[in-house]
Amino acid sequence: MDTRKYYMLLMGLFCVLGCERKLDLENPNTPTNENYWQTEADAAAGVISIYNSLIIDGTFMRMTPALTDGRGDDFRGDSPWPDLVQVANFTVPSTSGPVQWLWSAWHQLIWRANQVLDHVPAIEMDEAHKSRLLGQAYFLRGLAYFTLANNFKIVPVIITSPESEEDYYPGTATEEALWEQIFADFRQAKELLPVNYSQVSGPDAGQVGRATKGAAVGMLGRALLYRQQWQAAADEFSLLVNGPELNVYSLVDNYRDNFKPTNENNVESLFEVQFADPEQVGGAEMNYGGEPNANWKQVSSIGHTYAMEGFGYSDFLPSRGLYNKFKEETTIDDALDPRLLETIASYEEGISETAYGQPWRNPRDNIYPRKYTHDGIPGYTNENNGIENSGINYRILRYADVLLMYAEALNELAGPTPEVYRCIQEVRDRADLPDLATTRPNLTQAEMRDQLADERYLELAVEGVRIHDIVRWGWLYNPEKLALLRERDNEFDSWTPGKEYLPIPQTELDVNRNLLPNPAN
Repeated sequence: MDTRKYYMLLMGLFCVLGCERKLDLENPNTPTNENYWQTEADAAAGVISIYNSLIIDGTFMRMTPALTDGRGDDFRGDSPWPDLVQVANFTVPSTSGPVQWLWSAWHQLIWRANQVLDHVPAIEMDEAHKSRLLGQAYFLRGLAYFTLANNFKIVPVIITSPESEEDYYPGTATEEALWEQIFADFRQAKELLPVNYSQVSGPDAGQVGRATKGAAVGMLGRALLYRQQWQAAADEFSLLVNGPELNVYSLVDNYRDNFKPTNENNVESLFEVQFADPEQVGGAEMNYGGEPNANWKQVSSIGHTYAMEGFGYSDFLPSRGLYNKFKEETTIDDALDPRLLETIASYEEGISETAYGQPWRNPRDNIYPRKYTHDGIPGYTNENNGIENSGINYRILRYADVLLMYAEALNELAGPTPEVYRCIQEVRDRADLPDLATTRPNLTQAEMRDQLADERYLELAVEGVRIHDIVRWGWLYNPEKLALLRERDNEFDSWTPGKEYLPIPQTELDVNRNLLPNPAN
């Protein structure tokens, strides 16, 4: 059974979990901490409420992908909405609404996870099921802090529900304390989660879309890699690549299958956010956020936000640098890298002359996003009825990324070993690219770093990771690399130190006397 069908389950019960202040008056129809958290069903619904926070506008419905993709050298702003353009050119003010929505949504998720972690341990219920529920809460809280750390650099670390008035004004944690909490949450999840749900017994038996041990290991490895803990990261990735137990992932044959509403939760996916067409699961009101509503849709706005002119908002465009990079290397049959036309919609005479199954109608030298849109998917002539109605799941971590991160960690530890080449080639083989060990043998460690940066640029374009790669590699503070970024995407011309992060929302700074500004403020 698909987890997305549960995202709206009992949502009305969880308004209390998203509130930010205690009230003196109690609504007799609204559960409280004192009268809720009693049964196994309460515990299960509490965890579903955490997942629900992944599908609102501030998280993966739209703003988390949009505000991260926009800052990379693979994407650029093209919107009448000033905030989206300002994010993309590193000039967004601290009063930005979309930045506030992202901040608030992820803190809502943390609030809900803390409720589960505070109350579920005391509930009398099946212990194995309890462990799985707690593991999911740890995983999702770790994902929230991972996202906040990468986008804001420094934030408060809140791991319990507030008990006093002072608890509503948490101070900013050090960057080191923040990352240690991320590691701790993913490690707890790793210990508690199952490899999959097909072999468990209980109400979650057979469900897909829930966090698994493999997802926790992958995200722990990613977090360790981002902090340059190379050996620890390699150890985690090795479990996924070499086993034991967790080497159950592989690449799907068709790259585009990772970004379509079919073949979701496939063997390449370690974790993805579950969206659904209303025709599948119902719903009439948009799931932007606010008061939880059982009549919410479970749709993604990304397709319509990214879709080309005439079919969507076209709020962003691929950079010319990304387009040109795709064309630098052809396949073993001297054809275009197949990922180009799965990532970017472009008119290529004799090769690609249509969009949404129709003759190309925009200027032929224009390029547009295709990944995460319905363009090129058989049966679709618009963005799923021409509105923000996409049911395409958002992939948080793919096995292709694991292979490239494992290669990166190994390269940092011992240089370009045969295993480094092998992991990279596994990704290149799907794109029918030549054998790297033949075309570029005996690379130095520094040369392999650049090669891996290029491989990640193409394989993971428009997947919300590029700006984080740029930041963690220090490219913005390296004159040669900064010049490369500006050549690929001139939005980097307006970057100034610290602006690689999103600013802490001014409203939060105004109400929380203990919250510190970050380098982007």
